[in-house]
Amino acid sequence: MEEKVCSINIKPDTPGQHGLPKLPVNSTRITRNGLEGDYNRYRHIKKKNDPDMAVLLLPMEIIEELNGEGWSIKPGDLGENLTTAGIANKDFSPGKTYRVGEATIQITFKCEPCTNLYSLPYVGREKGPEFMKTMMDRRGWYASVNEEGQVNVGDKVVEIL
Repeated sequence: MEEKVCSINIKPDTPGQHGLPKLPVNSTRITRNGLEGDYNRYRHIKKKNDPDMAVLLLPMEIIEELNGEGWSIKPGDLGENLTTAGIANKDFSPGKTYRVGEATIQITFKCEPCTNLYSLPYVGREKGPEFMKTMMDRRGWYASVNEEGQVNVGDKVVEIL
């Protein structure tokens, strides 16, 4: 399978709303502070725009696994900015660098599940604890941005060795 961007997901700062789910767009610009048009309250306020958390990637295989387990997840639901295909979750690791569209990003660390996931309509407080356990090691990977640039759905994701 070709390594590519399946979905680009953003959520603008909308008072009174959680940051989930993020909504699909066809293209945007990846900047050192994240994707243009996206606002992540946790990263912005609690983490002071930590550059190691600029972009969140999630392999499509995780969404497919979760769908197979009965969770009706779509790209963007888990807060990822880029949903990717062709790279297994186990193949991402800190330090790996990728060209994504015109941008270059470097994987920094795994994203841990948080209670914001309870805001998803198919999770809620009742299923929240179960979903949190299900999501361990499957929430995606944070990346820093080495080189800013445009990204489009369908762009290749190429590891830079």
